[in-house]
Amino acid sequence: MALIVGGSGQLGRELAKRFEGALLTYNTTPVEGGVRLDLTDPLMVEDLIIKRRPSVIVNTAAYTDVDGCEDNRELAYRVNTLAVKHIVRAARLVGSYLVHVSTDYVFDGEKGDYREDDTPSPINHYGLTKLLGEAYASSYDDALIVRTSGVFGQKNNFPLVALQKLRKGERVEAVEMWYSPIHASNLATAMIELIKRRLTGIIHVAGERVSRYELAQAIAKHIGADPELVVRIPYTQAHFKARRPMDSSLNSQKAKTMLKQPFNTLEENIRALVHNTSVATHSEG
Repeated sequence: MALIVGGSGQLGRELAKRFEGALLTYNTTPVEGGVRLDLTDPLMVEDLIIKRRPSVIVNTAAYTDVDGCEDNRELAYRVNTLAVKHIVRAARLVGSYLVHVSTDYVFDGEKGDYREDDTPSPINHYGLTKLLGEAYASSYDDALIVRTSGVFGQKNNFPLVALQKLRKGERVEAVEMWYSPIHASNLATAMIELIKRRLTGIIHVAGERVSRYELAQAIAKHIGADPELVVRIPYTQAHFKARRPMDSSLNSQKAKTMLKQPFNTLEENIRALVHNTSVATHSEG
C-alpha cells in the first residue's frame, strides 16, 4: 500500500490517479477516502505510518507560501522540516520506501541550471526549511528526494492565474525570474516510474527553463490573447517580502536519461493546463 502525504494537493491528486489503492492524507481540504493528518503533530504522523505500514510513502506535503514562511517561521519549520524527521523515523521502523518532494528554492538563483550535485544555498526561510527537510530524508538509506520547480495544474499557481487573467483580457505582471515549471500530471508520471525502480538519492524532475514573462507570453500565444497584456517586471523592481532566486532552474538531464516517460515540452505543459482548466470549467458548469 502506498501512503501519499498531502493527497489534497495538485501533485498528490495526480499521484493518486496512478496509485491504485493508495491512502491519501489531508489537513484542511478533505479528499474522498482520505485520512486527516496534522503534520505538526509528531505522534499523529508516526502513529499513522506504524499502524498502516505502507510499502511506499510519498511526501508531497509542504508549507509552500514563500512569504508566509517568513511570517510563520515556526510553522514552516514544523511542516517542512520536523515532519520529515518523524516520517523518516516511522519509515525506518516499518521498512517503507520514502519519496520526498523538495524544491528548486534550496538554491540561491545566482547561476541557474542546477544539477543534483550543486551546493544548495537558500535565500529565504521556505528554502531553508525545505533543505533541512532534505537532510532528514537523506539520513534514511531507502529514500529518494525529488527536487522540482513551479509545479502547476488546477490549483493556485502563476501559470493558472496568468491563463485566467488573459482569458478575461486582464493584465498579467510577470517578473523576470527563471525557473523550470512542470505540469503536475507530467511530474506524477515521472515519479511513478522512479518509484517502481526504487531509486535513492537526489534527482531533479522539472520542465524547460523559462522566465515567468516568457511563460505568460507563451500562454497568451496559445489561447490567442493579446501578448501586450503581459507586462514585464524586471527582477530588480519586484517587491517580495521574502527574497526569490533570480534563476532557480533545474537541470533534469539525469532523470531524462533514465526514464522511459518523455518530459513534456513547454508547449505540451501549457496545452495540458489549458485543456484541464477547460474540462474543469465545463464540468462545474
